[in-house]
Amino acid sequence: MPPDVPSDSRDPDASAAARGDGAASGARPVDPGAATPSGDGAASSTRGQPRPDTSAFAPPGPGSETEQGNAPLDDGLEAVEPGRDFEGPRQEQTGFDPLAPYRGAFKRFFTVYRHVLGLLLGGVLAYVRALPPGEQGGFNHLPARFAAFCARPVVKSDLRDLPFAKQLRRRLEILGPTFIKLGQIMALREDLLPAPITGELSSLLDQLPEVPFRQVRRILERDLGRPMHELFRRVRKEPLGSASIAQAHLAETMSGDKVVFKVIKPGIREVITSDLKLLEAVGVLLQWLLPRYQPRQIIEEFADYTEKELDYRYEADNAEIFAANFADTDGIVFPDIYHDLSTGDVLTMEFLRGLKPGSDEALALDEATRERVVDLGAEAIIRMLYQDGFFHADLHAGNLVILPHTGDPEQPVQVGFIDVGMVGRFGRKVKRRLLYYFYALVRGDVENATRYLLEMARLGEGADPQGFRRAVGDLVRRFRMQGARSELSVAQLILESLSLGGKYRVFFPVEMTLMVKALITYEGVGRTMEPEMDITKVSRRHVERIFRRRFDPRKVGKELMSNAPELVDLAVDLPQLLAEGAGYFEERINAPPPSTAPLNGVRSGILAGAFVVGGSIAAVGGGPWFLWAPLFLVALVLAIFGRR
Repeated sequence: MPPDVPSDSRDPDASAAARGDGAASGARPVDPGAATPSGDGAASSTRGQPRPDTSAFAPPGPGSETEQGNAPLDDGLEAVEPGRDFEGPRQEQTGFDPLAPYRGAFKRFFTVYRHVLGLLLGGVLAYVRALPPGEQGGFNHLPARFAAFCARPVVKSDLRDLPFAKQLRRRLEILGPTFIKLGQIMALREDLLPAPITGELSSLLDQLPEVPFRQVRRILERDLGRPMHELFRRVRKEPLGSASIAQAHLAETMSGDKVVFKVIKPGIREVITSDLKLLEAVGVLLQWLLPRYQPRQIIEEFADYTEKELDYRYEADNAEIFAANFADTDGIVFPDIYHDLSTGDVLTMEFLRGLKPGSDEALALDEATRERVVDLGAEAIIRMLYQDGFFHADLHAGNLVILPHTGDPEQPVQVGFIDVGMVGRFGRKVKRRLLYYFYALVRGDVENATRYLLEMARLGEGADPQGFRRAVGDLVRRFRMQGARSELSVAQLILESLSLGGKYRVFFPVEMTLMVKALITYEGVGRTMEPEMDITKVSRRHVERIFRRRFDPRKVGKELMSNAPELVDLAVDLPQLLAEGAGYFEERINAPPPSTAPLNGVRSGILAGAFVVGGSIAAVGGGPWFLWAPLFLVALVLAIFGRR
């Protein structure tokens, strides 16, 4: 998903871990009560070892919501004093309500449908305006031009002259946070939607104001059940980032750990839940009008991710799953989760402070360290996708942190992944197919690459899988003609292959496009850090390692053992099944026709005779053997098996 923290985030010391938004996919919520024995804010570590302090290594200056500035880490942290307004867990009212314009089910219903109809009419205007000059007069496109004439006074004056993509973006921004998040999901579906629309939606602006700290404090105390001065020693009141769903702040625990806590903004859950119900009805209408673009599928995927995004227990669980998956790799780290300072509405995590990819400090690292960063990134992403089947689905450069000077001479740099709220999952079968597909791509095996890709697709009504296969094959061959040059982008090749699906009514799950986003991020960061490095070669090395591991005899043996009960049952039942099948076939061949029903089989006899006549005509007329031979064969089958 595109970054959800506004680009004018005021704190230059903000880590991307501070972003307030993220969505989970299918993760099981953890128990918010599963706190560590320590009650003073000690971390429930998922790594088992203390993280080195890299506070001195920070890129300069603000400019991005995900940058970490070069200001001292303690800058802005204020001691937490005992408050007078703590009212315990029952404290609910906070006063600040920026969501008031989006409340009211009845009013909201008509507002949404007014914008949907306005967008449809604006689309007619954009279509007519885009016609070539020679087709805008006379009787050319007369119904569309008449509809545009009638619609023009109805459409908002500041939108009617804009291209359709800009109209869509502006209306989503007007409708508020739920629809902005929907637009961000739509921006990912380059396999379903036209490029002008996805490109325009990638610039959606999230303009919901930040929550005053007084209200943030009340949310913390309400959810954690303790006064704030018992939770944190110091807190920065200015937010690191404020997005549509959540807001993040830097803090220091009672034990002295630097952390980031995120809180769900008050009222946002009710607004989004209400909007999702309206979107379901909108999806039915749009599916009827625009079935090619699969609007209902996009809305269902959006609802699934967003509902999980509103519960931070999913993100906490995701972080621990990632940490467990990479426990054997010291160079790849994820933030520890503080369970005793987290609930469904509050998430407290370790603050990973390091270098942003592309910053001057990162580019000033020596060549060996930069190459190691690229190698670690490739290992992490390819392993997530093709070995674990559990991957970071909101991956962009702001969610990567380079941690140099770890103190370990054998591991001079680490790569950290943050904001793991949105994840993708692949089942075992899809994961294997993806591995074979990617392996075929990096080796230049066109035929197998197109075959494996098609096996992962869902065929829509009127699909042309063979046409899709030919088109993808031509595309892969075109990319191969570029040779092994470093500018060859495997991710771009996969994306263009998926984009061909809509034309041939061949559709792919949203996880496929999220996978491409992860690969594009890796390739972009790799070329920024080391422009002369052959990214495809690095990818090939790591995917070959996973491929060899996939066919390791010990691993294959374990998989066979996991399916041993079914194999044993089949082996035991196989003789009986073969005997029953042979007996049935013998009975059908040798059974005499029943004498009590002389007319049985007349229909089959007539059909058999028709096929014999047809075959004879084709054979006598000099037709090819593959035309008349099947006719005789069908006649023989009807004569043998159609006697009953």
